[in-house]
Amino acid sequence: MKSLRILLLALLLPAAVVAQTATPAKTKPKPSASRAEIKAKAKDLAVAVEAADAALSPGELAIAERVHVGDLPCELGATVTIVPDHKLPGYFDVHLHKIKYRMFPVETSTGAIRLEDRKAGAVWLQLGNKSMLMNQKLGKRLADECMSPAQAAVAQALKNNPQPSILDSAKP
Repeated sequence: MKSLRILLLALLLPAAVVAQTATPAKTKPKPSASRAEIKAKAKDLAVAVEAADAALSPGELAIAERVHVGDLPCELGATVTIVPDHKLPGYFDVHLHKIKYRMFPVETSTGAIRLEDRKAGAVWLQLGNKSMLMNQKLGKRLADECMSPAQAAVAQALKNNPQPSILDSAKP
């Protein structure tokens, strides 16, 4: 992403800088680009940089396909709503009460699905049997035990057939 940003800067900025600094030695400088043109180029560059930052890797897009969307009921009567952004694939709007987070997938070493809103410090963790919404800046969970229908089925299966604990002694 940074290399794309540098490339965009290298392509667009020299023309604007040359237009402002290139002047004949004896004559009064003539601006070859108006202030409005330079401003428009700068705005286009900012949009291009923002688009480059928004681009997700193939791995992140694959994670986004596995995110459970819709209204997910949580403990204590809370509901988290996850809505995919159809204009920017891989991005999600996550709502809890009147709070809205703009999240994108982050690859993890554990295989858990993780969405982040780095500005707000919010994290959505989706496991096989439950999901939770946390705010790292506040250092607390905002919603826990959130379940889609598929997660509720996994949680029920684990309840009916509990997995052996690693602390249990091995059976002969």
